[in-house]
This record gives sequence, C-alpha cells and structure tokens, in this order.
Amino acid sequence: MLIFHSLRLARSSMPARSQLPRSALTALATRTRGLASAAEPYDVVIVGGGPGGYPAAIKAGQMGMKVACIEKRGRLGGTCLNVGCIPSKALLHSSHLYEEAAHGWGPHGISADNVKIDLAKLMSHKDKTVTGLTGGIEGLFKKYKVDYFKGTGEIVGAGSVKCHPMDGGAAQTLTAKNIVIATGSEPAKLNGVPVDEKTIVTSTGCLELTSIPKTLVVVGGGVIGLEMGSVWRRLGADVTVVEFLDGIGARPPSASLDCAAHAHSDGTNTHTHTHIEPSQCLPSLCRARLSPDARAVAPVAPVGGPMDKEMAKTMERIFKKQGMKFKLKTKVNSAEVLPGGGARLHLDSVAGDKPETLDADIVLVSTGRVPNTVGLGLDKIGVKVNKRGQVEIDDHFATNVPGIYAIGDVVRGPMLAHKAEEEGIAIIEQIAGKGGHVNYDTIPGVIYTHPEVATVGKTEEELIKAGIEYKKGTFPFMANSRARANADTDGLVKMLACAKTDRVLGIHIIASNAGEMIAEGVLAMEYGASAEDIGRTCHAHPTMSEAFKEAAMATYDKPIHF
Repeated sequence: MLIFHSLRLARSSMPARSQLPRSALTALATRTRGLASAAEPYDVVIVGGGPGGYPAAIKAGQMGMKVACIEKRGRLGGTCLNVGCIPSKALLHSSHLYEEAAHGWGPHGISADNVKIDLAKLMSHKDKTVTGLTGGIEGLFKKYKVDYFKGTGEIVGAGSVKCHPMDGGAAQTLTAKNIVIATGSEPAKLNGVPVDEKTIVTSTGCLELTSIPKTLVVVGGGVIGLEMGSVWRRLGADVTVVEFLDGIGARPPSASLDCAAHAHSDGTNTHTHTHIEPSQCLPSLCRARLSPDARAVAPVAPVGGPMDKEMAKTMERIFKKQGMKFKLKTKVNSAEVLPGGGARLHLDSVAGDKPETLDADIVLVSTGRVPNTVGLGLDKIGVKVNKRGQVEIDDHFATNVPGIYAIGDVVRGPMLAHKAEEEGIAIIEQIAGKGGHVNYDTIPGVIYTHPEVATVGKTEEELIKAGIEYKKGTFPFMANSRARANADTDGLVKMLACAKTDRVLGIHIIASNAGEMIAEGVLAMEYGASAEDIGRTCHAHPTMSEAFKEAAMATYDKPIHF
C-alpha cells in the first residue's frame, strides 16, 4: 500500500499529460513503466496476445490487477484476428456475395449481367477489417491499463519473464506473481510437402493470394480446408479436396457424457458418468506423413474430432453440388513446385494401391495445427509438455511449476478462439480467488461455409461408442417456412438426447445461419435442458430457428410440420 500511495503522490505532482510535449510523454511513459516494474511485480504477465491472451489481460485490468501482455506479432489478436478467423470470414462473406450476385438470385426473379470481382478491393476490405479490430484491442489495453510489450516472451523462471523487443533492443525482464502462457498454435507441417507460402501455402498464404487460381488442391478436409476451398471455388477456382479419412469435417471434442447431472421432474437421476477422452477424437490428417518436427509434437487436429457422420455426408453432397471435388481415403506422399509454375502432388490411396499425380496452380496444406512453444524456454524451467507439444495443466490451468499457467491452443482441448477466450477469463478469475471455470461439454464448433455447419456436444457415433441410450430428432429446412421463402433450404437440425432423462447431449445444424443458431443449443445444454424444454419454448414465426424447436419436438415426440 505504501508503494501505491507513493506513486499516487508522485503522479499528483506531475503536470497534466496534455501540458507535456510528445517527446516528454514518451519519456514519462517509459520511465513510469520502468519505475513500476522495479518497484513491484506484476500481478500477472501474459505471454501471447491472441484470443486467449488479450481477453485475459483485459479481464485482469478490469479487476484492478497490474498486468502486462507480451506479443511478438506486433499486432494483437493472434492467429485468429490477423491470419485466421477474421480475415477468412471477410473473404467468405465477400465471395458469397459475389456468388449470389452471379448465380444465386434466379429464384427471386433477379438477374445481373457481367458481375465482376475486384480481388484487390476484396483483399483491401479484409485488411481494413483486421487493422480496425487489432487497433481496437490496443485501445482496450489503454482503457484498462494493460502494459503492452511488443516482443518475444521467454520465461526464465517462476515469476520472471524476459521480453526480447521486436526492434532488436535490449531485453527487459518483468517480474510477476503469476505467468500465463497463451502463445497459441501454428500450421502443422507435412513431410515431403515444402511450403513456400506462394505456390504451396498454409492458411496464412491462402489469405494473401494476388490472383484467382484456375486450380486449387486442398490437402485436408477439415474446417480450414473447407472454408478456404469454398472462398476460391466461389471466385472461380476448380477445387479438389484430398482427405486421408473416409469423410470430411472436424469438430471440437467435448469432455464428458453425464446424463446423471440432470434431474428430471420426478427427481430421479439416470446413467452413470461416462468419460470420453478428447484423444479418442483424433484428427483428419495422414499422421504418417507429418514432418519429423511435427511428429515430435503430434498427432494434431484441425479443430477436433470427426463430425457427426450423418451431417458430414450431407455436407459432402452439398459441396459436390456446388462443384467441389473430393478424393477421400487418399494420402499425400510428396509434392514439388514445378519450374513452369504450379505444383505437383504425388498421391496414393490409404491402402497404398492407387498411386497418381495431381497438378494444381495452388496447393493449400490444411492438415491441422500444433502448439506454439518455441522460444518460451519451457525445457529450461521444467514445465512439462506432452508428446503432442501441449503444455500439461491441471483442472485449474496450472502447470507443474508454481505460478505458471497455460491456456488456449497450447493446452489440451479443441483449438478454437472462443475456447481460448473462455479459458483466458477463467484463469484470471481463478488468480483473483473467484470461481472461474469452463464447461468443455458446451464448446460449439462452426464451419463457416454456405450453408454453415454448427455443432455442440456429442455425435451419434460417440454416444454409440460410449454405450449411451439416446433418442434422435431431425428436422429439414425444406419443411421450414422461412427457409422456403428465402430459397435457402439446404440442411437440417439434428438433436440427440438421453433416452431416460431427455437431457440434450448433442446438437448438430446445417443451415445458412447455423453459426448463430447453435447459441440456443449451447445455452440449453449449459443449463441441462431437456429436448422437451426446448420444444415447449415459443419461437418466433417465421424464422429459421423454428427448425430447432421442431427438431426438439421430434426428439421427445413428433414435429408439427414434417
């Protein structure tokens, strides 16, 4: 308290900031930060300013903590905001508008001739979106008094983080009562497939193409591959997806099956707790083809385990109708950039009996992601890392080294921005002595194609494997009045509930607005709702969400409109 009082006195004797020249303000900020660092440790230092790290920093500031965030990219938001979720959604929306104008208005009696795409302007919109949002986070840091360091964080011991500035200046050591690792993930490498981010690209390079390729081969039929494949197909590319497994799509693995946690009106509980490890929901990639570096920290997953098979088959049919091609149960042995341009892939069946080559202007490698821990110094300070490269934590995000925690893509669980954000807020609340927690059974996953695919909870295959008796209800959008009026009827809602308690265990949606609609399902599952609870809840008419209500009715009884 004496230190805080002294700092307040010192600041009260200083002239107002508006009276100081810019150079003096800069010197004052530097001197004040240095004084604070030397006088007292930070309550928390967060290494990584992505969707897990920056919300944690903001939450800490809101709770009155002294907090610093170290980010090596030079822009906040991590992969998600800079080269992932946000720029890809900008391209997905823009390309969808183009395809609608060029081909999709017919049922409404609207036609447009000579529809053109200005790729440079489309990319400019994407870039402006990213710049505006990253700048907004910096503004929030200032609002909540978060000290922002642009550089690489190296943990040199419990309570000590060294920041190596981006500009190459002298390293600065920050002392902290608590350290949170939130360094995210990076694209997995595939052995024999050299990425140059020009011809053979990851999702990062695919967001920066300067021309529309005539042919695009996507290696990996998970979320990233399907989304980016959709963007360039809409803009005119001939797209082929090469997938090791026998189906497309991936979803975040949920943590447990616990029908007993829900008490029905008669007060009885049914079913014993059954746990499914996330490791049982393995990724969509050829594990044998991972590079030696990647194998050391793999298997990895695009975002989680396999999609519900019924939904995956439905989406595959829709994508094929849109013009996307698929080579399932196919592995990539190697690839090379051709002297005259483009690349050649050497493929084979998983069984190894159908070798072939496939040429393309651009190859997108989207076989998953691996935790990013390079340069953190974890081995030097003894922080345990598992065979997948994930930092090992307990149920409260704590590593084996006291005072060091980890969240987001760098730890177990689905590699999703919203999961990382929940963990970022939860760990700060826990450090503050409050009851922060994350319910991993209700982490939704979305593929932002058209239609979108959204899911939460268990798949039908997981319930069967776990021996859980369940009921299933489905409702197609072909029978939904709003979808018919919109001429947008592809998809359905599928609901799975415990056969004895009627508690909802899984929800799967294919619809143009599935990513928004799934929130109702997440909320229902968070509160342990039954299918009947949802079916007896009034939904506005006419809306797409009425299909959600009807699927619930189909689960415990019968739908009205099908």
